[in-house]
Amino acid sequence: MGPDIVLLVLSAGVIGAAIGTFTGMVPGIHVNTLAAMMLAAYPAIEDAMSGMTEPEYVPVLVSCCIMSASAVHSFVDFVPSAFIGAPDADEALSVLPAHRLLLQGEGMVAVRAAAVGSAVGASSALALAIPVQWALLHGASSVLDGLTLGILIVTVAVIVLGSDDRVASLILALVSGALGFAVMNCDIPCKGIVDGGTLLFPLLSGLFGIPPLLERTATPRIPEQVDRCEDPVGPWPGLKGVVTGCIAGWFPGITATAGASLASAVSKERDPAGFISLTASIGTVTSVFSVVTLSVSGSGRSGTSLVVKEIIGDGLAGFCSDAFILILFSIAAASALGYAITIAAGRLMSRIVDTVPAEPLADGALVLMSALVLLLTGPWGLAILAVSAFVGMLPQRFGVARVCLASCLLIPAIMTQTGIV
Repeated sequence: MGPDIVLLVLSAGVIGAAIGTFTGMVPGIHVNTLAAMMLAAYPAIEDAMSGMTEPEYVPVLVSCCIMSASAVHSFVDFVPSAFIGAPDADEALSVLPAHRLLLQGEGMVAVRAAAVGSAVGASSALALAIPVQWALLHGASSVLDGLTLGILIVTVAVIVLGSDDRVASLILALVSGALGFAVMNCDIPCKGIVDGGTLLFPLLSGLFGIPPLLERTATPRIPEQVDRCEDPVGPWPGLKGVVTGCIAGWFPGITATAGASLASAVSKERDPAGFISLTASIGTVTSVFSVVTLSVSGSGRSGTSLVVKEIIGDGLAGFCSDAFILILFSIAAASALGYAITIAAGRLMSRIVDTVPAEPLADGALVLMSALVLLLTGPWGLAILAVSAFVGMLPQRFGVARVCLASCLLIPAIMTQTGIV
């Protein structure tokens, strides 16, 4: 493995960073969609790269590109969540604290907190990847496999019991869980004008993104955004998210949102910026650790890792394989770019918010989300968006935190683990 391979891996990381920036900044376009497109185009990519390097390195380089895109997506996807209210699955719970900061003129505080959290999460996950892989290969994986259902149940219980109104929180958790189950298991058509959409987009946008826009009458004006160009949180919130991110990266059914739900219920992190940093760290750690999980279990915990499995086969198996080290190296390079890209994207969105009056901006965000839902998921997606938005308005009416709505993902996962579905 010579320096030419290292340069190609770096190039793959940069290309992946560009892909992750695109998918992170465009609501509803997930990096999984682009990864699936790369899998479909892999024969053509393989032919195009045949003269650049040895054939055995081609699947490794494509995998580096895909996992780098996933890592940068986990950085950048916070920006549209903060400024537009269109959440990615991993950022759903951070919409509300980001919206509060936006209304205080501190949208860039939210962006910088997310960038710091993701950077801390990426650095920690990369540092832990090799020792964690060793531990999992030497018996830890069999111990952890039996804990999935218990962790899911404990997460829901902690969310409900930590609420100011446990009855209302339980009812809303069950309602959102039923809605999530219907979206994931009832074969609802998902046929938009553009292929590749997922019904999770209208589900999460309705539960977490639409309600703040509809509830904006109490704050009719978005103030001028100020960027103090300083770290608002430090490393500690991001470090607190590392353990939760490791859990979400290993256990099937426990997504980054589920991890954030548990962390928000047990953490003493009440500062909005701190919570945003915590949530961002969890999402990025989950993305990085999907490579570790794939190398140990041979099964993917995300759409991108499933595509990598199809491309690279058993190339990640074993302790510290060449492919494993090269993918981690590309993720490290892409993550460094991801931090800078997130700050730049936040500044761009801040200027847009400062230029456009609040009412047209909020109305435009509603129209944009509705149009994207129709484009990617069709009329049934619009119906799910409307129903989810109605459910998303209920926590405010009952005086409970919207975190209980994360059960839209948790309860279906519990039902899967128990064999009900």
